[in-house]
Amino acid sequence: MKNPNRIHVLLATTIFAVIATLHPASAQNRGSTPPPPVVSPEISAERNVTFRILAPKAESVKLAAGDIPGNAQGKEMTRQGTNGVWEVTLDAVKPGAYRYNFNVDGVSVIDPRNPKTSESNENTWSLANVPGADFMDTRDVPHGAVSQVTYWSATLKRFRRLHVYTPPGYEAGKGKFPIFYLLHGAFDSDNSWSTVGRAGFILDNLIADGKAKPMVVVMPHGHTGPFRMGATRPAVDEFVQEFSDDIMPFVEKRFRVFTDRKNRAMAGLSMGGGHTLNIGIPHLDKFAYLGVYSSGVFGIVPRPGAPTPQGPSFEEKQAAILDNAKLKKGLKLFWFGTGKDDFLLETSRATVAMFKKHQFDVTYKETEGAHTWIVWREYLNEFVPQLFR
Repeated sequence: MKNPNRIHVLLATTIFAVIATLHPASAQNRGSTPPPPVVSPEISAERNVTFRILAPKAESVKLAAGDIPGNAQGKEMTRQGTNGVWEVTLDAVKPGAYRYNFNVDGVSVIDPRNPKTSESNENTWSLANVPGADFMDTRDVPHGAVSQVTYWSATLKRFRRLHVYTPPGYEAGKGKFPIFYLLHGAFDSDNSWSTVGRAGFILDNLIADGKAKPMVVVMPHGHTGPFRMGATRPAVDEFVQEFSDDIMPFVEKRFRVFTDRKNRAMAGLSMGGGHTLNIGIPHLDKFAYLGVYSSGVFGIVPRPGAPTPQGPSFEEKQAAILDNAKLKKGLKLFWFGTGKDDFLLETSRATVAMFKKHQFDVTYKETEGAHTWIVWREYLNEFVPQLFR
């Protein structure tokens, strides 16, 4: 009979050898000083937000978080003692979700201590959520679900992705719901509204408070490739075509939704507001609710140095729709909102004036704020309760 103590010794030696192989640094440097603990972001009860990163060999570190008020140019971070931790604190940050990253010696990096992220069209940001706004906070209410859905785009000849919010109770498999298409802006993605935009939580809270009807919200990816501000627009907008030919048929077959006009809505911010007009007006028979956030008909106000638009204007192309009294009668809500400091303010004003000239019943608001998620979350919170009434 083998000695059981010898067997235990051999087993322990073998386990230690495996651990040393998997973690050689731990086995060889157990006596070395561990790196300092880093908490980032750290949010105080007063909504002061401290950002930190461990970068002991860095010469300079800067916080980039343009949506946080007062931080448009970024903030220099300072090294704390000799432990290699850099930090900066922003005081009394307004409640909301904010994207940020760090610039370490000229290289942009996300926060390695924060697993929360938000995607834009071509890169990823770290995400900080500052609580304190009841309408978008995570509350103890029934919650819906936001899913990532992959589909085949025949228009683009490749697989694409969109996000879909389904309301609390949808998984029970009973009944149909109205459908709301929610579009993002330039440089963003189908992930943006549900992360930095807090759309799922805004819907959850509105539904729980009895202010909005349960609905399915579809958030597609409005870019079909890299985007550059001011670049020449193609003659045919690939996303507009894809939306009609691929996205609508796909989601309205896959999800339990009504497909008549009175149960279909669309809204978008910035570029997504332009998409809303370019899709919703030519197909006005399909939408009873349209929302345009910080946007309008692009090119309706000439920009200095911009190329001269070629071909007929939006108003000329849509003349038959704009003067169709029957279609206008079925449009239950046509809602515009733009911040007073938004660079597209005049575009919004001119667009609203054009629609009013054609006897559209337009609701238009000018609010405080600029071209940021701070206003767009507020607009969503105000727009959604007016749907499907």
